[in-house]
Amino acid sequence: MRIVIGEDSALFREGLAHLLADAGHEIVGLAGDAVRLMTVVDETTPDLAVIDIRMPPDGTDDGARAARRLRELYPSLGIVLLSQHVETRHSVELVSTGRFGYLLKDRVLAVEEFLDALDRVAAGGSALDPEVVGRLIGQSRAEDRLAALTPREREVLALMAEGCTNIGISRRLYLTERTVETHVGSILAKLGLLSNDEQHRRVLAVLTYLGQH
Repeated sequence: MRIVIGEDSALFREGLAHLLADAGHEIVGLAGDAVRLMTVVDETTPDLAVIDIRMPPDGTDDGARAARRLRELYPSLGIVLLSQHVETRHSVELVSTGRFGYLLKDRVLAVEEFLDALDRVAAGGSALDPEVVGRLIGQSRAEDRLAALTPREREVLALMAEGCTNIGISRRLYLTERTVETHVGSILAKLGLLSNDEQHRRVLAVLTYLGQH
């Protein structure tokens, strides 16, 4: 896998690069700030970008904002955000697109799990830290809510978690688009999400699913 790393701490950046290289990945670019990150990704077209949320030049959420822009420019790029603390401002929009991960930095110490998360994201899936999921869905009882779904609804929700649209789901499951719409509506109702803002309903459904997987 070809990887770009965006991280302002030189020590963490080099350590992460060595860890990933030792695991057999190719590090095609390193960036210490968000502006350089955009340039490096443009020049190297990697499979995956691992990005610290807080980076120069502002030292606030520059990395997260760069990730949102990269998603717009490169829809097939896998993106994994790293953070010292849970910050959810930019995550809701990104998690619904698939090929996205958000992990706390100390998860890197669990090397095998960390590498597995990167593989999942690069393959089109998602990898969210349990603390991130808990914050985004308000510590809801995801398992109890998912228990009400039928096997087919779980299949539909799993594909939603991969970032599939209704049309994409209909093709994968050989269903009509209208049938998929019906399943999605039933999922949202059973998860108690019909009263939420329409833009975030699918995202919240996906987060509920990811909280148990």
